[in-house]
Amino acid sequence: MRIVFITILLTLIYLSGLGQTATIRGKVYSRENGGVSYAGIKLTQSNKSIIADHNGFFVLKNVPFGQDELIVSSVEIETQSIKVNVNKPQIDVSIVVKPKNVDLNEVLVIQKSEKKEIETKGFAVNVIETKDVAQRNFQTNELLDRTVGIRVRQNGGLGSAVNYNLNGMSGNSVRVFIDGISISTYGESFSLNSIPPALIERIEVYKGVIPAHLADDALGGAINVILKKGAMNNLTAAVSYGSFNTFQTNFNGTYRNEKTGFTVRASAFHNYSDNDYEVWGKFVRNILPNGRYEYVRARRFDDAYRSTGGQLQAGFTNVKWADQFLIGYNGSNDYKEIQHGTYMSIPYKGRTSESQSNVFSLNYVKKNFLVKGLEFNVNGMYSKRGQVVSDTVKWNYNWYGQISVGLNDDPILRPTGAQQAAPTLNHIDRNVSTFRAGFNYDVTQNHRFVVNHIYYAIDRREQDFMRSEIEREFIGTRNLEKNITSVAYELQAFKAKLKNNLFYKYYRQGIDRMDPVLRMVDGQSTRTENRTNSHKTAKGYGMALSYAITSRFTLLASAEKAVRLPSENEVFGSPGENIVENFGIRPEVSNNLNVGLNAGSFYAGKHKYSFTVSGFIRDTRDKITQRINPRVNDALQTNPYENIGKNKSIGFESDFRYTFDNKLIVGVNMSKFNSVFNVQFDENGRKYPYYNKQLPNEPYWTANSNVQYTLKNLFLKNSALNLYYSFHFVERFYTSWLEIEDFRTPRQYIQDIGLSYVFPNNKFVITADAKNLFDRQAYDNFAVQKPGRAFYLKINYLINQF
Repeated sequence: MRIVFITILLTLIYLSGLGQTATIRGKVYSRENGGVSYAGIKLTQSNKSIIADHNGFFVLKNVPFGQDELIVSSVEIETQSIKVNVNKPQIDVSIVVKPKNVDLNEVLVIQKSEKKEIETKGFAVNVIETKDVAQRNFQTNELLDRTVGIRVRQNGGLGSAVNYNLNGMSGNSVRVFIDGISISTYGESFSLNSIPPALIERIEVYKGVIPAHLADDALGGAINVILKKGAMNNLTAAVSYGSFNTFQTNFNGTYRNEKTGFTVRASAFHNYSDNDYEVWGKFVRNILPNGRYEYVRARRFDDAYRSTGGQLQAGFTNVKWADQFLIGYNGSNDYKEIQHGTYMSIPYKGRTSESQSNVFSLNYVKKNFLVKGLEFNVNGMYSKRGQVVSDTVKWNYNWYGQISVGLNDDPILRPTGAQQAAPTLNHIDRNVSTFRAGFNYDVTQNHRFVVNHIYYAIDRREQDFMRSEIEREFIGTRNLEKNITSVAYELQAFKAKLKNNLFYKYYRQGIDRMDPVLRMVDGQSTRTENRTNSHKTAKGYGMALSYAITSRFTLLASAEKAVRLPSENEVFGSPGENIVENFGIRPEVSNNLNVGLNAGSFYAGKHKYSFTVSGFIRDTRDKITQRINPRVNDALQTNPYENIGKNKSIGFESDFRYTFDNKLIVGVNMSKFNSVFNVQFDENGRKYPYYNKQLPNEPYWTANSNVQYTLKNLFLKNSALNLYYSFHFVERFYTSWLEIEDFRTPRQYIQDIGLSYVFPNNKFVITADAKNLFDRQAYDNFAVQKPGRAFYLKINYLINQF
């Protein structure tokens, strides 16, 4: 079957190259000011157009052979027209323009950016562009945490376990994708903890309703990270150092041969932190020999994190037989010291998790595939992932990193022989296969059909080398397989004012668990296999609708019956994240609704502003959450995922943005919802004590504000000094069903400041940041404290067109 598939694929690739089209690449610049930002480029004969990037570079694909006229326009320049003879696959042009003598503050330009196009298709989606923050000391998760409706839940500092809350939906209900491929393919060592914003083009955050092209069971939302793929030859590098011995560096480079289309893309990163920040308050306490609590202020002492990874792709781009044909390799590894279990009440020492992954990929994309208007894309990935969880230290420790002692000053042993449960040296190996293929067919300019299918399979094996050789013969296997097919129809009507997207999804999951057991057969002990299978199917459907009342006001509505199948970690457990197995867990189903208004941009002289507001409902059945154990001093500190019945979230969010004279930028956003347990009686008719109560461990009211001011030509001509300030608010919330003060995090007010100096030509940038300036307590998942005041320095360097 593999040989047949490869033969068909190569045949289709060959046939697709028979059409005579070309790619025009170039740069718009003036001799006085260099590259012209966001100039409009249009071909009159083929009716193709594009907006240049902030440096003036542009790429026009699938241009028919023949004579054409290229027109360049912008409010900054005089309109320029040049003749182009399209007679070969690759055309390179340099367009020199003259600046226009006009007051730009009096010019009104209405042009939808890619961000605006995505955000006005009807889905409840935020598009986060990274170009303004890539030079700062930001983690990708920090960037997400500042976005309206998103709360990033992190169990501590850099490298700690993360999950995401989108409007009341959290955990694995929110899927993370890298270029449309589930990030779970890459393993623990390649995550949003380790991918810096400098390697990211943009992030699309879908809430509640997920478009068909992502083709996964993301019930509560999806975070789709689009990595940079610029075809111009460039190299960027950055290095930063800061508090808690935090060191981070990354580079990203692209080379393309203009004649042949041969392309190489490479990127790499390295992160390290001791994470030895101070913790204090009611959740940090030592247990004295007499059993009393001693509340202390101490540093985390065994919480270091290290991650290293890189990606290499080679192939061809923008050639007549493929827009993209790349073979790639992604390798990464990480090391994490585990400071405690679910809660902070009992510190660990010597419990660690180390992961590595090797991912091989094939990616092919072609527009106008065989026929005009048909886009074909296929992505195949195979990964080998390994993880080792080590826990062999037998002593009990306090928050000073000292061995705890009893009344007679005798060292206290852990009750189970290790920091968490029995001593372990558990090797977990996974083979993961992912295949995704899709067709997008533009029947006409206003009608499009989308078909996508994703296949995901994981084969998991475990070996605990702390067990005897005989015991290791009785280690089971875990296999999970998932198929999801999605079909969509997209419509534009009334001169593109009305946009409608109807979609249908079909889900199928198979789970296989094998546990060896000893049975007596004819009086002899015989090894047999106890095998359990589970097969689940489900259907989902939905719609996204938008209507542009005017060029500045767009109404948005979307709804979906969404389904999420249990993930591998929820079914089989994850020792590195303190999660145990629950094979009987059921899929969760949710009826999701979003209604909103997107308004802007509005201009008044030098002032510019825009805003969005939306409301949402999430009505969920069999919601999957991690079990909440109120026994914070439990030695095991492990919990499974479980179904909790019915849950409903109702809320709203708003986002406001203001700009003055392209120098001052102010952003304010807020999200608030109630997420209540909706089951009144259990199977025996007993009333639940927490019926109609807010779901614990879920921050339900958050707000963010950000201010940036730019001073140009300070010290050097064509330089810029950017000043930053941000404020974050999180309302207090309970971490357990028991509504007592010991299980409630306090209200949080966190403030950051920073500055960056951009040298002329934008090649060299120095950035300094002070985070959590007033050293306030910052809490998150199960009241785990995050870092206090911290300082960072970062240097960025860009080489373009080498």
